[in-house]
Amino acid sequence: MTIAHINRIGTAVPPNDVHEAFVRFVQGFLTERRDQVLFQRMRSRAEIEHRWSYFEPIEDARGFVADAEGFYTPNAFPKTSVRMARYEKCAPELALRAIQDLGIDDERGRLTHLVVASCTGFIAPGLDQVIVRALELDPGIERTVVGFMGCYAAVNSLRLAHHFVRSDPRARVLVVNLELCTLHFQQTSKLEEVLSMLLFGDGASAALVTADEAGIALLDFRAAGIEDSAEAITWRIGDQGFDMHLSGDVPVRIARALNRERSRTDDGGILRGTRASDYDLWAVHAGGRTILDAVETEFELDPRKLDWSRGVLRDYGNMSSATLMFVLQRIHRAIGAAVAPGANGMALAFGPGLAAETFRFRIVG
Repeated sequence: MTIAHINRIGTAVPPNDVHEAFVRFVQGFLTERRDQVLFQRMRSRAEIEHRWSYFEPIEDARGFVADAEGFYTPNAFPKTSVRMARYEKCAPELALRAIQDLGIDDERGRLTHLVVASCTGFIAPGLDQVIVRALELDPGIERTVVGFMGCYAAVNSLRLAHHFVRSDPRARVLVVNLELCTLHFQQTSKLEEVLSMLLFGDGASAALVTADEAGIALLDFRAAGIEDSAEAITWRIGDQGFDMHLSGDVPVRIARALNRERSRTDDGGILRGTRASDYDLWAVHAGGRTILDAVETEFELDPRKLDWSRGVLRDYGNMSSATLMFVLQRIHRAIGAAVAPGANGMALAFGPGLAAETFRFRIVG
C-alpha cells in the first residue's frame, strides 16, 4: 500500500512582533482591578513571548500603544467587511512566502493537487486560485479548500493529501495552512475573552506531500469527539469580525478525555490500543500552555516530549491551523540530529466540537 510522506515544510509569519504591544493595549479594556491583576498573572503564565501580525504597533506621547494605521481604534473597531478586505490583501502574500520557504520551484510543473486550509478569512476567487495564478501552476490542478475548521484543520488538510497520494501514487500535493488571527481582535471588558485573544497570532505553512520515501511518513488518521462540549470552543461570524469563544474549562475537559483514552486497552481510541510511552515523538498543536500541560500530565509524558510544541507556542503563539505544521517543521529539521530515522510519533490537535484530530507518523529520513 502506498504511504504518503511530508517531504518538505515551509513557514512564514508577518513582520511585526505584537505580543507585548497587545498586552499593553488590551489591559486598558479591563475596568475591574481584580480582572487586571488576573490578566497579568495569566499573561505571565502563558509562556508566550512573541506573536506576529501585519499591524505595526506604535506608542504615542501618552504611552498609549496601538497599531500605526489605527485599524484598532478604541470604540471604533472595524466591521467584518473591513477585516475581510485586509485578509484579501495580506493572506496571499503570506501564503506565497511560506511556499517560497518550502522551495517549490522544482515542483511547479509536477504538482497535481492543492489543499488550502484557513478559518480567518473568506475571499472569492479563493486563496487557492490566487496561489495557482501567482505560481503559474497548471489551471487544471485539483483544488480543495478546508474552511472554518479551526485549530485542527492542519490534520484534516494532511488527511486529504494522504488520501490523494494513496489513491494515486503519482500525486504531488501542495498543502497550505494560513491564518490571520489578529484580524479578529474584539474590544471587550470580559476577562475570559481578553485571555482568549492573548493566545493568537498570525502564520502560514506550506508542505509538499508525495509518495517519495523521505521525511515524515503519514500512517493513519483518527478523530474523536468529547461529549457535552459543543459550546466549549466556538467561532462565529459577527458584525465586527469573527467572534471566538474559548471556555476556560477547555483544558479540564481535554484532561478528562485524555485520562479516559489512556486507560483504554482496545484499538478504538486515539492511542489505537497502544500506550503513550510507545511513541518516540509527539507533535501536539500548541493551543496554549494549559492544553500542553494536560497532554503531558494525562499521558504521563516526559516533559521533553513537548519541547517542539512549547517552543512554537513561545515563539509564535497559537496560529490556529498553521500551528501544528510549525511543530512538524521543527521535527523535520531535526531529522538526522535529534530525530533518528525509524522514530515513530503521534500528532494531536484540538478544536471546535470539542474534538481531537490525530495521526500517527514515522520518520523516514
